[in-house]
Amino acid sequence: MKAKLPHHEHYSYRQHHKQRLTQVILPVMISVLLMIGMIALISLTTFRSGGEVGRWAAISTIWIVIPIMIAGLIVLAILIGLIYLMARALGALPRYTGIAQDYVNKARTYILRAADMAVKPMLALNGWLEYIKAFFGRITP
Repeated sequence: MKAKLPHHEHYSYRQHHKQRLTQVILPVMISVLLMIGMIALISLTTFRSGGEVGRWAAISTIWIVIPIMIAGLIVLAILIGLIYLMARALGALPRYTGIAQDYVNKARTYILRAADMAVKPMLALNGWLEYIKAFFGRITP
């Protein structure tokens, strides 16, 4: 027994099917055909008698290097921008880091005071217990 898959005939499904053909498959096929044509044209002109392999090698090198140079220029621009922003930030940061350090020091004193207050009863109790142990330790021979 074969299960039947639902058959979608919605307007959106039909439109998606058309768009898939015109916006995905067709451009890919045209690009593949253009690449095959360029490969055939370059092969014919290069390897024919009297073809200049050196010139085509130089052209190929140029086409390989151009995207790398563009990417390098983009990275260089980003680095220059980051250096500029860092220089601007370092001009303003010492003032604000000093203020932040003052607040951290104030918070430190409050935290230490609160921690000491939380431990003080236990230390006092332990001190009294040690005092009592020492007192009874002297009495018993």
